[in-house]
Amino acid sequence: MKNVIKIGIMPKHEYVKRTIAIAKGQYKPQPNEPKIWFESMQSMAQVLSNENQELLRIIQNEQPESLTELESLSHRKKSNLSRTLKLLERYGVVRLEETTNKRKKPVVMATDFEVSFGLNISGNAFESTPA
Repeated sequence: MKNVIKIGIMPKHEYVKRTIAIAKGQYKPQPNEPKIWFESMQSMAQVLSNENQELLRIIQNEQPESLTELESLSHRKKSNLSRTLKLLERYGVVRLEETTNKRKKPVVMATDFEVSFGLNISGNAFESTPA
């Protein structure tokens, strides 16, 4: 099953303007706009690193029932996995489901990523757009 998450790259000051404009009702995000935003390509690359992509493949293909099982499959320490999975969960890439025995089961929420960014972002783009 293919689940696509749209990712946007926008400088922090522009993202702040966008958020304020949304809160004031001056800008209404379009349904096709990214749901996840990063400040830079570098920050996106840290979250979606090759190592983390491999972790997502393991979770998707092996469907571990717990972090302990994932630790064995991935050969990564549980503390490292927990930190990484919480970060990926914050961005909506994975979900940590609590099982009946109180374990955390990682589930991949996104298998594909579309990245949008541009070099010519207008400083007033979010201030004057009607809702």
